[in-house]
Amino acid sequence: MAGPHLQQPSFLLATLKADCVNKPFAQRCHDLETVIEEFPAKELHSIFPWLVESIFGSLDGIIVGWNLRCLQGRTNPTEYSVALDFLDPSGPMMKLVYKLQAEEYRYDFPVSYLPGPVKASIQEQVLPECSLYHNKVQFPSSGGLGLNLALNPFEYYMFYFAISLITQKNSPIAHHISPSNSAYFILVDTYLKCFLPTEGSVLPPPSSNPGGAIPSPTPRSPAVPFTSYGMHHTSLLKRHIAHQPSVNADPASQEIWRSETLLQIFVEMWLHHYSLEMYQKMQSPHVKLEVLHYRLSISSKHHGSPAQSSYQALHAYQESFKPTEEHVLVVRLLVKHLHAFSNSLKPEPLSPSAHSHTASPLEEFKRVVIPRFVQQKLYIFLQHCFGHWPLDASFRAVLEMWLSYLQPWRYAPEKPPQTAELLPRSVSEKWAAFIQENLLMYTKLFVGFLNRALRTDLVSPKNALMVFRVAKVFAQPNLAEMILKGEQLFLEPELVMPHRQHRLFMTPTLSGSFFSSWPPTITDASFKVKSHVYSLEGQDFQYKQMFGTEVRNLVLKLAQLICQAQQTAKSISDHSAETSASHSFFSWFKFTPSEMNGSYTGNDLDEIGQDSIKKTDEYLEKALEYLCQIFKLNEAQLTQMMMKCGTAQDENGKKQLPDCIESEDGLILTPLGRYQMINGLRRFEVQYQGDTELQPIRSYENATLVRLLFRLSSALNERFADQMDMLCSREDFVGRFCRYHLTNPHIIQKIRYSPVLKDRTNQNWGPRISLRFLASYRTLVSLLMMYFIASWFYIGPVGCTFIILLGYFLYAVIMTFFYEGWKPHEH
Repeated sequence: MAGPHLQQPSFLLATLKADCVNKPFAQRCHDLETVIEEFPAKELHSIFPWLVESIFGSLDGIIVGWNLRCLQGRTNPTEYSVALDFLDPSGPMMKLVYKLQAEEYRYDFPVSYLPGPVKASIQEQVLPECSLYHNKVQFPSSGGLGLNLALNPFEYYMFYFAISLITQKNSPIAHHISPSNSAYFILVDTYLKCFLPTEGSVLPPPSSNPGGAIPSPTPRSPAVPFTSYGMHHTSLLKRHIAHQPSVNADPASQEIWRSETLLQIFVEMWLHHYSLEMYQKMQSPHVKLEVLHYRLSISSKHHGSPAQSSYQALHAYQESFKPTEEHVLVVRLLVKHLHAFSNSLKPEPLSPSAHSHTASPLEEFKRVVIPRFVQQKLYIFLQHCFGHWPLDASFRAVLEMWLSYLQPWRYAPEKPPQTAELLPRSVSEKWAAFIQENLLMYTKLFVGFLNRALRTDLVSPKNALMVFRVAKVFAQPNLAEMILKGEQLFLEPELVMPHRQHRLFMTPTLSGSFFSSWPPTITDASFKVKSHVYSLEGQDFQYKQMFGTEVRNLVLKLAQLICQAQQTAKSISDHSAETSASHSFFSWFKFTPSEMNGSYTGNDLDEIGQDSIKKTDEYLEKALEYLCQIFKLNEAQLTQMMMKCGTAQDENGKKQLPDCIESEDGLILTPLGRYQMINGLRRFEVQYQGDTELQPIRSYENATLVRLLFRLSSALNERFADQMDMLCSREDFVGRFCRYHLTNPHIIQKIRYSPVLKDRTNQNWGPRISLRFLASYRTLVSLLMMYFIASWFYIGPVGCTFIILLGYFLYAVIMTFFYEGWKPHEH
């Protein structure tokens, strides 16, 4: 790597690119570590963008990079360990970041790859409220195309790291790979623990020259004005100047800046995806009119048609955003860590003056990290997932993320007493403020889950488990009472608060910087709840009470659906037990009744097994019990629902008919009936009622053998019809033996009560020989296996055949004694 000083940077980059092709992964990382240690920042500056892209992949997803999302310790232990060491917060890559940041380098990040709402906002010259983008937008000299963000090395690295979860989602991922064990997932956890520590403070940069000091960027051209959502221009300027850490800032401020930057990048890249309408709903209301006037003036100036420009702007904000299960798991990891980070806040001192002097910036950051940075965007993200996620078991990832956010007490440092481990843990009153300030997270999303649960197949164990999980969480002692208290506070009439004051605090700035000015402390609990609701849904929001009549009716519908699913699971279990009991050794040589009539009465649970059916019943039973606790359902209502579920069943509880209405053309399924059939809750009993010898050839039969055996049996029946009839007419043991083997009791039973079948005089319903069972593939395989086993015992084909016939004869003799079938005078 030696050479002239002026050519060394380009030569260094070319050498590193060549090493990517010629050297193994571990050797490349070792060489990069050496380069980072030995070369100065001026020469490392040119390789930094290439190195970041080669690790995390390109923004368009074409270059995969190291593919950290698929890198796991089980499959590639060496590469996994080397990659984690290289990208560790104290590893070589972060040393390079701090080395370049000390020299105040800037790197361009294209605005076109930002999340849809932010990208469209900047392209329309409306500055997003998040301070992460302030004083960073750079315009090219030619004009309004190719907008970029001028980022420092730390921001540039974290932007690429966070957005690779979105841009690289189409890369191939094997089915056996667990996202929670990937190198990317581990790195997210490591960065969160390092920059948002639950104990102690953030570790200083591993360098003699601590980084993080960011001077003011180049001012924007005054010819390109920006409007900002959420504040006036003067307040924006003040807030941004306050946000920029100075060179002489104390280490605590630098520590908070790195923590805040990391969190803002993660939230913006992972949660900031929604439409223009939702984006504007999240902004402060007193600026919307100003923004609207500004956009209309720009539209009329450039396009001459404000209406058309407004439609184009609306279309520009729309994006097809479909989060993956891996994406949701990473967000859940973020939520869990933020709860632990916030709950590690030290108790407030009794004296207010002592608090103002002793509280560190990190402690103040813990106090506001969730409501100020995460709450709004996570709520919109969850709403999007609840409304657009497929109705399958993969929704479990979204569900667990939601439940993790609803239970911050699970991540509190205090532990429950040992004696109370088996009892349900009561939710402490100290969490009442959190519940009230997140009321919609509990109530509106619960209603959204109810609507999903009513459209899913609860007989499936995975779907039953999700209902059980939600019911169990909301049934925690004292939680429902605190949610009800929050609803009562929201519904209190406004008698004291002036309307203008309510509007000003209605949508507080939650995505701004930690260093910005704070709104005044609001002590009124009702005011806080209303501010939370209106900030997320707007002033015209019509709140639907979780414990109101409408939602209670939805819960009753779900309880009824649970009862139906329990009945269906029980009938499937009984059917499976009967089927398994009827499978004897010699049933492999004869058709079972279900095969003869062509009906099938099971569903997917038949393939899962009895254990899963038992789990389904347990989940549903506990879920119903928890729902009764939450909504105070009485036993009379449950008894009435159980009676409704059983009215359509017969004495065996298996012949439930779908909901139908009678018409001139016969029975017509109602929407409820179609739902019952699709989900396997009810079904029609469809059976073949003709001659079993004339059934269509099945997939498990050999077509040639079926035809040959049919001709053979027809010839035998025609030749010996009189003799078989005489034998079956006898009243002794021989008669009973012949009737058992030469008649079909299932068909005879139907002939007795079916005038349609009695009229078919051209059919021979008397005794006859049936050889079709020999055409079944399983019969052929069984015979071959028996002959193969006999060969091991030196038994020839003749002896094996004799043993099979002898065993079958003994079985037939035994069954004859218990047979009461067709009699000649009943024919």
